Amino acid sequence: MNGIEKRILGLDFGSKTMGVAVSDPLLLTAQGLEIIHRKSENKLRRTLARIEELIVEYDIGTIVLGYPRNMNNTVGERAEKSEALKEALERRTGCRVVLWDERLTSVLANRTLMEERVRRENRGQYVDMLAAVFILQGYLDYLKSEGAEKN
Repeated sequence: MNGIEKRILGLDFGSKTMGVAVSDPLLLTAQGLEIIHRKSENKLRRTLARIEELIVEYDIGTIVLGYPRNMNNTVGERAEKSEALKEALERRTGCRVVLWDERLTSVLANRTLMEERVRRENRGQYVDMLAAVFILQGYLDYLKSEGAEKN
């Protein structure tokens, strides 16, 4: 990785919110950006429009979308919704979309917020964005390890 690649957007897709994170220009670290709130689980038009704005603003080339497989590695309803969102994002944005295993990222996000002594009633406003950071950071770490193996 030489810093010329476009940045990567990380998404944690929930039923009412979507956590958003972005990589730094060198593709080393993930930073939380925002949480997109939706009025209804089935309403994605405004969410997709906001993602398109972020793609332009941050010069995004790839989207990493959390893929919530079940603990036994099966694909459930949430994972199927993520697959449908992947297709919609690819069609609408033209970006490559990578599904990335997100098992336990919300648990890790909640634990991190507890360790940082964020009050329980305030954690909900951060957990999805922090989960998006963990999803994206996992993917960035994978890219670094793949690059190291090739050298």
